[in-house]
Amino acid sequence: ISATTTDENKDKNYKKNKAESSARKKGKGKNVSSRKSVCVFVSFVILLLAITVYYLFPYLRTYALMLNAKYGNVEYPSAEVRGIDVSRYQEEIDWDSLKVSDLQGVPVSFVFIKATEGKDIVDKYFKYNFYEARMNGVLRGAYHFYSTLSSAKEQADFFCRTVQLEEGDLPPVLDVETIGNLTKEQLQSELKIWLNIVENYYKIKPIIYSSYSFYKDKLDNSAFDSYPRWIAHYYIDSLRYDGDWHFWQHTDYGKVGGVDGFVDVNLFNGTYAELLDMTIQPKGRM
Repeated sequence: ISATTTDENKDKNYKKNKAESSARKKGKGKNVSSRKSVCVFVSFVILLLAITVYYLFPYLRTYALMLNAKYGNVEYPSAEVRGIDVSRYQEEIDWDSLKVSDLQGVPVSFVFIKATEGKDIVDKYFKYNFYEARMNGVLRGAYHFYSTLSSAKEQADFFCRTVQLEEGDLPPVLDVETIGNLTKEQLQSELKIWLNIVENYYKIKPIIYSSYSFYKDKLDNSAFDSYPRWIAHYYIDSLRYDGDWHFWQHTDYGKVGGVDGFVDVNLFNGTYAELLDMTIQPKGRM
């Protein structure tokens, strides 16, 4: 009986050990499988983050530069001639303070003033700003904000009726920032109508203002090459544009005496004498 019992106990222990060994192997297999799953998941998350950062980085960088421009101490691009552009958003300007202020050590040499928008909107402060600029010895220009909701002819006629440019003023400006429901070809055709009417009226080629990307995507037509370019491109050290340009609006978070809040700051790509050559000249002078 004793021998039989011993054999039974050995058999039980053998089966028990075998079962435990099998369980350990299964557990080890599960652990390996679990670790593999974790590694795959972590790799997927890392890849997803990398793709997200890659595509979002330009936007995050631009946003960071915008915050720095708004709240930091940003050094403007080097320039001999600087100016600003204003509209109703700057409200009433203190021109006595503005004329003696500077933009990081450079005087405010010129100002572009919003005059009209669409076929029937006159900027609230246009007459006041346009008069005060001349009285305070600041070169002045007037711009029209183009709308796709009315015809180019209506808008051009409205601008010409509203704005009386004089000798010594900068050329009229067409500010185009949206395409609306028009095709690119339709927009370009309409803009040419506005430019032709205004040029014939004032006897000087208008300036075209737009953003860097809009110029590249929507105004890529040699028909516009003969017009002076005013390009808006913010938060960069230098303007790299494949073509001639005259004005660069490099920030919308500028500060200058006489203006409450922020103001657009521009530089002229040339000397002050060259800027004067751009103005409306006395009759008979070419």
